[in-house]
Amino acid sequence: MESDGIGADERIATNRLANLTSQLTSSSPRERLLQKNPDDIVVTCALRTAFTKGGRGGFKDTHAGDLLVGIFQGIIKKSGIDPTLVDDISVGNVLSPGGGATEFRAAAIVAGFPVRTCVKATNRQCSSGLQAIVDIASAISAGIIEIGIGAGVESMSLNYGPEAVSEFSELLNSVKKAKDCKVPMGVLSEEFAKKCVHSRQVQDEFAAKSYQKAEAAQKAGLFDEEIWPLEVNFEDSKSGETKRIVVKADDGVRPGMTVEALGKIKPAFAKDGTIHAGNASQISDGAAAVLLMKRSTAEKLGQTIIGKYVTAAVVGVDPLLMGIGPWASIPKVMNRLGINKDDVDIFEINEAFATQCMWCIRELWLDEEKVNPKGGAIAFGHPLGCTGARQVSTLLTELRRTGGKIGMTSMCVGTGMGMAALWVAE
Repeated sequence: MESDGIGADERIATNRLANLTSQLTSSSPRERLLQKNPDDIVVTCALRTAFTKGGRGGFKDTHAGDLLVGIFQGIIKKSGIDPTLVDDISVGNVLSPGGGATEFRAAAIVAGFPVRTCVKATNRQCSSGLQAIVDIASAISAGIIEIGIGAGVESMSLNYGPEAVSEFSELLNSVKKAKDCKVPMGVLSEEFAKKCVHSRQVQDEFAAKSYQKAEAAQKAGLFDEEIWPLEVNFEDSKSGETKRIVVKADDGVRPGMTVEALGKIKPAFAKDGTIHAGNASQISDGAAAVLLMKRSTAEKLGQTIIGKYVTAAVVGVDPLLMGIGPWASIPKVMNRLGINKDDVDIFEINEAFATQCMWCIRELWLDEEKVNPKGGAIAFGHPLGCTGARQVSTLLTELRRTGGKIGMTSMCVGTGMGMAALWVAE
């Protein structure tokens, strides 16, 4: 019995009511976002592997499941979490056979999670990693689980190709909007660039800046905190010798990249096109994972809180305009929270193609200095199912380093969607 006659449950309820009242009377939506409450869904660890070039890079011989084993072990070691406490793991993936469900369950067991820890795979194209995290956050918020991991992984070296897209039936092909869902994204982006009057020059200028920012960040060690090194097998393509190597840096970053150098690359989708391998996202391999729980749980376990998840939005757009997804989804998040672009310190927007990312930045009237300050997918790659999880580790690390607080992650999604989520660094 408490000395003042109030029981523990009643005291908790009273405190939560006081916190809620405080939120409602705060002077601005931004201040409300910065408040801390026991039921906040917080991040206590966010890591990624390095991203490596598809077919040539350090992970070209490493299966998606093996990448997951490495990043799961990284989460366990860096956070100090007892793996028996993790209830569920959701893994974003696009290309693995069978959706990756069997492989990823096996990977979790190899990494050290007990059989009671559940695993699922989820596929929402390029937002799969973010969707996996949101699924876990939602399950925690609903009381379905207490602790979970949202992750993403892709081995484009081993799984990327024509077979990744299924043939449509006569029924699906009979409806134009449905048939549009399978038009290749590179072809769509060429048409988009023409409609937006984005010359090759301006696209190459945007791409060069991405490379230059990534190179500067890499040289300054700004990626080191978010990258968990992995030791893997690597077959030398010339000698055929297999050796063990440690992969600890993105190998797609091209030092000294300039607009002039990009101008020498041949167009990829049309002879007279403007899109090429240098101003579109790289085909890459990699994995990322984010550990989530309620703030009250993290404090009880002594977990270090590095940020919190606030909310997310997914929006459908015309399949032929899939690149505008961030333009549709970012305002939906901001409107829900009552904030505006000036309240956000950093935007991580996936650079699927220079043309669509440029358009979204312009149409949202964003400060370019706030967008992808360490470069983006053009410079270091876009392992499809992984990017949404990678963005969280990149964002929270940079917010904490620079003293920023509020960040947004977003991406366009193949077949015509956009997704965005808001985060607060601590």
